[in-house]
Amino acid sequence: MREVAVIGIGMVHFGELWEKSLRTIWAEAALAALADAGLDTVDLITVGCMSPGLFTGQEHLASLLADEIGLAGVPATRVESACASGGLAVRAGLAEVAAGLADVVLVTGVEKMTDVDGGDATFALGTAADQEWEGFHGITFPGLYAMLARVHMARYGTTIEQLAAVAVKNHANGFLNPNAQYRMRVTIEEVLNATLVADPLRLLDCSPITDGAAALILTTVEKARALKPGQPVVRVTGSGLATDTITLANRADLAELGAVRRAGERAYAMAGKKPSDLHVVEVHDCFTIAEIMATEALGLFPPGQGGPAVEQGMTAIGGRIPVNPSGGLKSKGHPVGATGVAQVVEIVSQLRGEAGKRQVQGARVGLAQNMGGSGGSSVVHILEVE
Repeated sequence: MREVAVIGIGMVHFGELWEKSLRTIWAEAALAALADAGLDTVDLITVGCMSPGLFTGQEHLASLLADEIGLAGVPATRVESACASGGLAVRAGLAEVAAGLADVVLVTGVEKMTDVDGGDATFALGTAADQEWEGFHGITFPGLYAMLARVHMARYGTTIEQLAAVAVKNHANGFLNPNAQYRMRVTIEEVLNATLVADPLRLLDCSPITDGAAALILTTVEKARALKPGQPVVRVTGSGLATDTITLANRADLAELGAVRRAGERAYAMAGKKPSDLHVVEVHDCFTIAEIMATEALGLFPPGQGGPAVEQGMTAIGGRIPVNPSGGLKSKGHPVGATGVAQVVEIVSQLRGEAGKRQVQGARVGLAQNMGGSGGSSVVHILEVE
């Protein structure tokens, strides 16, 4: 396989973008990535998007979006794996370049979630759960993650204060991110006193409904060096993909995210790295318990120690292993199809030393973990700067 590098990144401000359409925010992110790479065309386009038909009434995105930026005729494809759609789009683009099928790939993720009301948005998101065995009986994703939280708390003694500490940390990071949806600091007390959504999860334990888009330009390491001589080259050295049962009732262990663990193991093996080699990490904190469980599944902390780690400041910027310096899904926002691409955008920014006030000093190896549903699928990528 050929070595692959990221030579361009772009994203829009995440939030409730009432005045913009799906195609508009996608085009803005894509054109920003192309400008960052110094290119005006590509060999192929991948689009990560979970539910454009349910959120905006628009399918057939590959053709629509290629045409939107004047690239009609370029091969394009949309990929879907619920909230891991963006991460899967990165993996699809990586495979094309690594295999020699394309030299330059525009990888994108997009979701426009606010064009429908709350009930319709809940329904659209709920399609990522098992409709027959979970959705039919009225369970929603806050309820599913609340069950995971209760099992984790019962087994390991994880506390609601530790869950709240995740939200506090990520909002503090997001406050420093100009593209974040919720640039506000919160306190432990505010999280604990927020409206109860699904016990033990409260409103500030949950990621928001978000519009957003993000994009990357992938090419070979050789071409990256030629296009940007003298500049740091960020290589994608590891990629792992795994699935688990969608239905929680069929899981072997509700206190572990098995798909995250397996995807992480595959990415580590491909990159020749181990958890202790990482300098910065972005994980899929759709709920505060998800960040704790993801850090354990990725081997950053032993099982049951993810909660104490965040409480003790180990995952803060300046801590032992900074997690979600972007603000994560919790503060930056969670436009489901765009999230996995935006995570890689953040890691590239960190490795380039371009993350501004949230910069992790000395970051040279980073990991991005994206997840679908309640952990039914997960994609992990490891990146390194030369």
